[in-house]
Amino acid sequence: MTDINQDNIYLLLPGIVAGVARIYAEENACSDMEALRRVYSSELYPRLADETSKLWHLGPVALYEEMQNPSI
Repeated sequence: MTDINQDNIYLLLPGIVAGVARIYAEENACSDMEALRRVYSSELYPRLADETSKLWHLGPVALYEEMQNPSI
């Protein structure tokens, strides 16, 4: 098993983003493509892509809530 680090976090991001986008699409009655655009352009995404934030440990519901109400 390989440790997650900044060099390989990109491998996890599509699956994580898909889960958050699925919730976003349901909650906001929009298309999957629009939901993906919203997640990728959100303030959450750069933080999620930064391995040191450890946000990748969270599930899609928690990440969706963080996207809606950033704690920063």
